[in-house]
Amino acid sequence: MAAASRFALIRSTILNVAAVGGVLCIAWVVAALVFHLSLIMFRTGSMSPGIPAGSLALVREIPVSEAHVGDVVTVDRPGLLPVTHRVVEVTAPASAPAGTPVEIVLKGDANPTVDPAPYRVSTVRIVLWSQPGLARAVVWLGHPAVIGSLTVATTALVTWMFWPRRAVSRHRTA
Repeated sequence: MAAASRFALIRSTILNVAAVGGVLCIAWVVAALVFHLSLIMFRTGSMSPGIPAGSLALVREIPVSEAHVGDVVTVDRPGLLPVTHRVVEVTAPASAPAGTPVEIVLKGDANPTVDPAPYRVSTVRIVLWSQPGLARAVVWLGHPAVIGSLTVATTALVTWMFWPRRAVSRHRTA
């Protein structure tokens, strides 16, 4: 009987942990959609030492008019990877309606000079939080072998959890 109750406890614990993980994933997707959140990975050291290469950052899309000098923002570049640097200058015409593209000058903390040309954008993604080293974990989790292994393990876990059990007899016969 002790083995059966221990098995039930293990099964229940695993199922609860998986349920919490699922709820957290759903909450992240909803928050990302509602609050315009996303994750970015830093491949270069242009923002070192504050945000070194290999960092992961949480960013939120905002109108460029809300960006201020000193903010760290990501801007999209047509045909190129996005760039994440610190705002040095925002040139916004006083009479420009909301959503109008604005010129923004950026500079990487580790760079001696500002970026070669200002960026003309209507939105930017402001860095809310960053953690050095987490980008490597995200890249590792995105590897096909890891995704395949996690898929097989999850399938096995779900099958094991819902596989019919043999009925345990509660009465002894003499």
